[in-house]
Amino acid sequence: MQKFTVEQGIVIPLDRPNVDTDAIIPKQFLKSIQRSGFGPNLFDEWRYLDLGEPGKNSEGRPVNPDFVLNQQRYQGGTILLARENFGCGSSREHAVWALDDFGIRVIIAPSFADIFFNNTSKNGVLAIQLDEQIIDDLFDAVQSTAGYQLKVDLSSQIITLKNGDTISFEVDAFKKHSLLNGLDDIGLTLQHADDIQAYELKRKQQAPWLFSK
Repeated sequence: MQKFTVEQGIVIPLDRPNVDTDAIIPKQFLKSIQRSGFGPNLFDEWRYLDLGEPGKNSEGRPVNPDFVLNQQRYQGGTILLARENFGCGSSREHAVWALDDFGIRVIIAPSFADIFFNNTSKNGVLAIQLDEQIIDDLFDAVQSTAGYQLKVDLSSQIITLKNGDTISFEVDAFKKHSLLNGLDDIGLTLQHADDIQAYELKRKQQAPWLFSK
């Protein structure tokens, strides 16, 4: 998993509440357990004017010019600004995979669905919850200034605004450690690889019949 330390990037404002995981990555694309390749179909039903299908090349598809991801001022954005209850609906981890594959490194919202929120840190994406008034102010700033950027420093838990002002944010200590060190659940387990191997050898000596073919 990619380490997260500091992210400075263009902010993409998705001004919709209750964005569910089927909107983030529609169900027909859930046919792969690979973590890559989902970016072109992020928000597929809002992003394109035709029906997206697995294996269909997204290049050349008619795009919805009114959808934020298709607007020139937000191209290359890496920070998603959202509204309340982001990531609700089914628990599909593919939703975070699609956001990450598209290039989203930070999601800022007033609230998140619990399972989605937990899936973000396990896949290298930082989800930040801020008061609704702060979110409203950020939407105003982003929509009034083309190319609006934020700097997010996980170590200090500080967001730096374009004018130099700062916003502090809370993050669970375990999630912070995992993100800073690029450790997903497998990576965390492999930190104990020597202990696991020693246990397996000991167990094999104690109960060899369990290991016989």
